[in-house]
Amino acid sequence: MIRRPDRNPGARQGRTTYDRDSLVEVAVAVFNERGYDGTGMEELARRLGISKSSIYHHVSGKEELLDLAVGRALDALFAVLDEPCGEHADATARLEHTVRRSVETLAAELPYVTLLLRVHGNSEAEKRALERRREFDHRVAELVRQAAADGGIRGDIDPGLISRLLFGTVNSLIEWYRPDGGLSVPTLADALATMVFDGLRAQRD
Repeated sequence: MIRRPDRNPGARQGRTTYDRDSLVEVAVAVFNERGYDGTGMEELARRLGISKSSIYHHVSGKEELLDLAVGRALDALFAVLDEPCGEHADATARLEHTVRRSVETLAAELPYVTLLLRVHGNSEAEKRALERRREFDHRVAELVRQAAADGGIRGDIDPGLISRLLFGTVNSLIEWYRPDGGLSVPTLADALATMVFDGLRAQRD
């Protein structure tokens, strides 16, 4: 039976067996703490409490661990864009849905999204992640353009700028939001959406 790691696997006295998902989980914590570039396989093995060869049994190295981690975050965010949003939902409703669900996704996948937002493009895995992030940004910007063209949101601000401001606000949550901080995710999503869309909605005569 495969055992999942505890919060300090390096402190175990006995031998611990990991599956690939639990290896990634611990690697994400170490990458976020020390930085991806500042983490070597020796440090990962120490924190896991296993040998480097045991890690290589599951993955080819730390770049694959990064690929798996940021891929999980990106897959979750792209899934938000592809969610159904009601048969008659217009672009503005889909945009608001995307923002709300992105907040929920960030909260649910906080360590993974945090790592994604901190990659710099210094490795092939990071470059792939940044390319997918740009694709996500382009799809959101297109949704903003549609909402503006439909008259649902104000059209006097560049759609690309709106998209960057929207997700700059969402992404900033990684710096202070903590699941155990007493703030519920629905309350957080409602507050952010209200603040943003009250200023974005087109004024009706």
